[in-house]
Amino acid sequence: MSDLIYLRGYPEQILQQVSQLIHKQQLGDWLAKRYPAQHEIQSDLALFDYVTELKNRYMRNVSAISKVRYDSKLSVVHHALGLNVRKAQLQGNKIRRKHDIIIASVFRETAPEFLRMIAVHELAHLKEPQHDKAFYQLCTHMEPAYHQLEFDFRLYMTQRDLVRKSQNTEE
Repeated sequence: MSDLIYLRGYPEQILQQVSQLIHKQQLGDWLAKRYPAQHEIQSDLALFDYVTELKNRYMRNVSAISKVRYDSKLSVVHHALGLNVRKAQLQGNKIRRKHDIIIASVFRETAPEFLRMIAVHELAHLKEPQHDKAFYQLCTHMEPAYHQLEFDFRLYMTQRDLVRKSQNTEE
């Protein structure tokens, strides 16, 4: 179960079920069946428009987003699927606040549901900085299946690592 680094903290029963899928080489098929499509939001501009639309639909009273972009340097293993960066700039007598959202580039190649999950997560940080009850309530308000999508994305990352390991051993 050392391959289940993305599932640390989940109950042993869940880990055993995932291990069985992996052992039977069925995890990839299960994920492909559940999430057959890949989204088409590939550019930073399209990502900005997508996230801004979600923000305007669910969080009108929160200040505007300055920038949204993909970043290949975010370390998924170190729990950085996305970042919410707040900046304050002094312009004359006024302080201008900027909110930037950075999303790991791994989301470029995922199902639209996973992109929505991370976008909702980062948007929720605009209002709730901590991962507390209010934060997760806001996430599930914007995406009712948030918790399932987060878990399934962890399965996706597990499968992705397994595929990479098998490709490296074949070389």
